[in-house]
Amino acid sequence: MKTVTTIASGAIAAAVLMSSAATAQTALRGASLFDEEHAYTKTLREFERLVGEKYDGEVSFDISLNGELGDESDFVTFLQQGVAIDYAIMAPSNMATFAPSIPLMDMPFLFRDLEHWDTALSSGVMAPLEAELLEKANIRVIGYAGGGVRNLASAEPIGNMDELTGHKMRVMGAPIQAQIFDAINAAPSAIAYNEVYNAIQTGVIAGFENEAASIQNLKFYEVAPNITLTRHAITVRPLVMSESTFSGLPEDLQAAVLEAGAEAGAFGRELESRQDGEKLQEMIDAGQIQVQEFDGRAQLLDLVVPVQDAYAAELGATDLLEAIRAQ
Repeated sequence: MKTVTTIASGAIAAAVLMSSAATAQTALRGASLFDEEHAYTKTLREFERLVGEKYDGEVSFDISLNGELGDESDFVTFLQQGVAIDYAIMAPSNMATFAPSIPLMDMPFLFRDLEHWDTALSSGVMAPLEAELLEKANIRVIGYAGGGVRNLASAEPIGNMDELTGHKMRVMGAPIQAQIFDAINAAPSAIAYNEVYNAIQTGVIAGFENEAASIQNLKFYEVAPNITLTRHAITVRPLVMSESTFSGLPEDLQAAVLEAGAEAGAFGRELESRQDGEKLQEMIDAGQIQVQEFDGRAQLLDLVVPVQDAYAAELGATDLLEAIRAQ
């Protein structure tokens, strides 16, 4: 009979290894920046459940939570090298060091709305980016989670083009992120995610951009209580596995991982897109944030198109960008 074991910490890793040797059990290690209540962690738990359901063998899971193993840039390094982490969910921009084209799927203003986003992620249109990530980073995409709508969060209100001009804000590390926000007249800066809270608190930056779940989970509302509904991105969060790990699995477990990854990704997309509005409303009701629309959003959309086109052309991905837009 198949056995699924979920281990909350690495404290009994030695016991797991001993058990594995005795029972030919496969042990897989995951990582999340967040606690058990976050959509990413829930999606990873669903992935674990589904693998156990689909695999007629013994497999155990050891997942490190709350950034215990570092931030997402550390996760990428571990996955690429095939050490410490076997599977995780992360932002594409954090994989740009190894696969320069991968941030295209996370480019601001790429998706028109949630329906366009879900259709694109279900269509296989991202296959060229998946192939590049596998070839250049040794990381395999096994599903797509995400669904948070990203907005501006700032210490002071940012409601129009005048207030956005020169706004010092944190963006993710991929160059396209800085290029997009520079095009809409902000002053972007790529700093480590775990430094954002203190950077706003000390005035190094005046804000950042993110989805509601992260703002709530990490209490960013304490330093950036003003939310501007730019709706500039709907998150794409690949569920990934180290290819070094995947290629070493038995064929039937590989099949289970691929099936479970696709299904867990769909689970994560539905969960996060539903929770996004709920979490935003929870913070409003608690008096933790003040929310406003951005006056002139249509102008933002016009400003970014040339940057998107140039970026896709530079990557040789013009056809891919057009295919995504056409979904």
